[in-house]
Amino acid sequence: MIQYVTLIALILTFLLLLGVIFALQRVAKTRPDGGVVGESGFTLEGYSYALIFLAVVAAVGICYVVVRDTPWAGHIMEWLNIVVRLMHITFGIAWIGASFYFVFLENALNRTDNVREELAGNLWAVHGGGFYYLEKYKSAPKVIPKSLHWFKYEAYFTWLSGFSLLFVVYYFNASSMLIDPRVLDISPLAGVGIGVGSFVAAWLVYDGLCRTALVRSPWFKVIGFAIATAFAYFYAEVFSARAAYIHFGAMLGTLMVGNVFFTIIPAQKAMVKAATEGTPLDPQLGKNALARSLHNNYFTLPVLFVMVSNHFPSTFGHSYPWAILAAITLGTAGVKHWLNLREKHQTDTAVWVLPAAVALLLGVVFVTAPPVQDSAGAAASCTQEVGISQVNLIVQKRCVQCHSAKPTDDVFKSPPNGVVYDTPEDIIRLKDKIMQRVVVTKTMPQNNKTQITQEERDLIRCWIEQGALNK
Repeated sequence: MIQYVTLIALILTFLLLLGVIFALQRVAKTRPDGGVVGESGFTLEGYSYALIFLAVVAAVGICYVVVRDTPWAGHIMEWLNIVVRLMHITFGIAWIGASFYFVFLENALNRTDNVREELAGNLWAVHGGGFYYLEKYKSAPKVIPKSLHWFKYEAYFTWLSGFSLLFVVYYFNASSMLIDPRVLDISPLAGVGIGVGSFVAAWLVYDGLCRTALVRSPWFKVIGFAIATAFAYFYAEVFSARAAYIHFGAMLGTLMVGNVFFTIIPAQKAMVKAATEGTPLDPQLGKNALARSLHNNYFTLPVLFVMVSNHFPSTFGHSYPWAILAAITLGTAGVKHWLNLREKHQTDTAVWVLPAAVALLLGVVFVTAPPVQDSAGAAASCTQEVGISQVNLIVQKRCVQCHSAKPTDDVFKSPPNGVVYDTPEDIIRLKDKIMQRVVVTKTMPQNNKTQITQEERDLIRCWIEQGALNK
C-alpha cells in the first residue's frame, strides 16, 4: 500500500509541475531586461522557476513523510540522493563553466588593437569547427537586442539542488550523518538549525565586509581567508568531520549564489534598464558586479574539492580537519589565481604563486600521511599473532550492519560504494581500504555508530602489519 501511495504522490506532483510550466509558457513573454510579463501585465519573473522548485520540494517532502519508518525508506532516500546529486553536478558544471569562461574572457580581451570607441575589448576564438568574434561594450550598445541571454539560473539551480542534497544526505539522517556525539552531542534539530543559520551569518559577514573600503585593499583577502578558516574551525567543532567539510562548501556556495542574486543580476538589470530608457548609469554597479563575479571565480576550486572530499578520509579524518580544509582552500584558490594571471599574461610579475600553491598542497599530503612504524616498533606493539578469525569477529560485530549484501542499518539499505565484508575473503581483499578508514583515519564506522574500540582497531592493524594472512 505504501508503494502505491508513494508512486501516486510522485505522479501527481510531476503532473502539477508540468501543468505549471505549460501554463507559464502560454502566458509569459520574455522582456529584454530579463523579466517575464504575463498577458495581464503582472510580473512573473522567476516565479515559474520558484514554483518548479516548490513542486520538487513538495515531491521530496511527500516521499519522506510517506515512506519514513518503512522498508521503502532506504530505497527512496537512495534514489533521491542519485537524482538530486545528478542535478547538482549538472547545474554546477554549467555555473562553474560559465564562471571560468567569462573570467577568461575578461582577462583575455584585446583592449588596444583596432578597438572601436564604444568597446572595452574584443576577442577572436575558434571552437567546435567554427570561428567566433566577441565584443564587450564599455557600457551598453545603442540598441538592446531582444534576445539577450542571462546567466543566472545555472547559479540558482546549483544552489537549490545542493541545498536539497544537504537535506537528503545529512539533514534527513542527521543523527547518523550530521551529528557526532564525540564532537558535540546535540539534537538533530539543533544541528540542522546551526547549519542553515551559519549560511545566513556567513552571507551577512561577507556582504558587510564587501561594502567597506577594505574590499579594495589586500587586507580584504587576508581577513576573508581568516573568516573562512574560522567557519571551518566552527563546523569541525560542531559536526562530524565529513559534515563539517560539506557545510564549509555549502557556505561558500551560498556566498556565490548570494553574489549572483543580490549584486550581479540587479546590476545587470540596472544596466539594461538604463540603456533601454537612455538614462545615465552608475558605473560603480558594473564594477561591484565584476568584483563579486571574480570572488566567485576564486571560490570555485575550494567548492569543487569539498564536493568530492567525502571520498578522501585522509583529509577530513585528520586530527585537525579544519586546518587541512583551510590549507587546501588556500592552495586551490592560489592555483586559480595563477591561472587568472596566466590568462592576463601577467605570470612574470608573480612567478612564485603557482610554486607556493603547489608546495602548500604537497605539504598537506605530507602532514596527513600516516606515521611510519618500523618493524621493531610494530613487533613491540603487536605482542601476539592475530588471525583472520579474530578480525572477522570484529568486522561482523562493527561493520556489516552497513557493509553487507543485506545491510541491517537504519540508514543504509544497500552497501555504501558496493563494499561488503560478508566473508573473510572480502576482508582480505579490501585490507588496504580497511587500514585507511578504520585504523589510520578512524573515519569508519561512520561517526563510530557501532562503538568500535581502540583495542579492536589495534588488533586489525596488527593483523594487516603481520601480512593479513588467511589463517
